[in-house]
Amino acid sequence: MRLLLVEDDDHVAAALSAVLARHGFEVTHARSGEEALQALLPDPGAPFGVVLLDLGLPDQDGFEVCGRIRKRTSTPVIMVTARADVRSRIHGLNLGADDYVVKPYDTGELLARIHAVSRRTAPGEGGPEEAGAEVGPGEPLRLGPVLIELPTRQVTVDGAVVALTRKEFDLLALLAQRPGVVFRREQIISEVWRTSWEGTGRTLEVHVASLRSKLRLPALIETVRGVGYRLVAPGA
Repeated sequence: MRLLLVEDDDHVAAALSAVLARHGFEVTHARSGEEALQALLPDPGAPFGVVLLDLGLPDQDGFEVCGRIRKRTSTPVIMVTARADVRSRIHGLNLGADDYVVKPYDTGELLARIHAVSRRTAPGEGGPEEAGAEVGPGEPLRLGPVLIELPTRQVTVDGAVVALTRKEFDLLALLAQRPGVVFRREQIISEVWRTSWEGTGRTLEVHVASLRSKLRLPALIETVRGVGYRLVAPGA
């Protein structure tokens, strides 16, 4: 798999590139946001399978780069940064990042996340429709003011369209198909992220927080402490 590593620190990039190469990745190193965007221009060769994006770049903030990448391609983006606060995580995911890894990280953790995001878009790059194909077509799901159109992957609240990332939609659709039923964290991670790796749990929490914020219905998704989450239909 071809992988684009966006990292301005040559020492960090060299060490990480060596590890990735040992695990079968063909790494292209970009030292700035502009280099990364140029590398992602349409190319007759094989597309990148994943972008590893540092946020502290010399020419522009990594969040801005992520937004520009998402307008250009649906290639999975994993943000790799020292910014550990929840606000930054949510912001990155809202911009279209597929995952968020905080430095310092375990190499095994990073490799697991790369494989997790690449599995859901294979084969090829895969657009939003392909990436979420596991939800499947069906009748619209209505939960009070929330309407979820599975075939078009569109969500509206009181008739207003709410922009969700691929994983946010998949998470909401999963819970909405069985309102009131508690989904274990492990089950959600398995069905939405297609992995059993425990470290994805933190990403799940961030996605839930982002959904509550975007839908402006914080009580819609209830946390069942020690178990998981369930969707509570408004008025239920």
